[in-house]
Amino acid sequence: MARFLHQNYSGYLVPTNADIPELHVIFAGAFDEEASRLGAKGLGELTAVSVAPAIADAALHATGKRVRDLPITIEKLL
Repeated sequence: MARFLHQNYSGYLVPTNADIPELHVIFAGAFDEEASRLGAKGLGELTAVSVAPAIADAALHATGKRVRDLPITIEKLL
């Protein structure tokens, strides 16, 4: 079960861009003119796939109500 460690956010550390290590861009495969004007494909959306389920799981632990469709609204949690 989740619980708060602090009474407020005064000591809460929020990650910033300075906390992210240096990223190296690697181009793999051939030029694809259908992907974009630059011919490159991105993986940004693929890496963000787990965000919505993580938020839904946090809502479950906070409220006890499982929401299986987006968007997660107050009405669905009540």
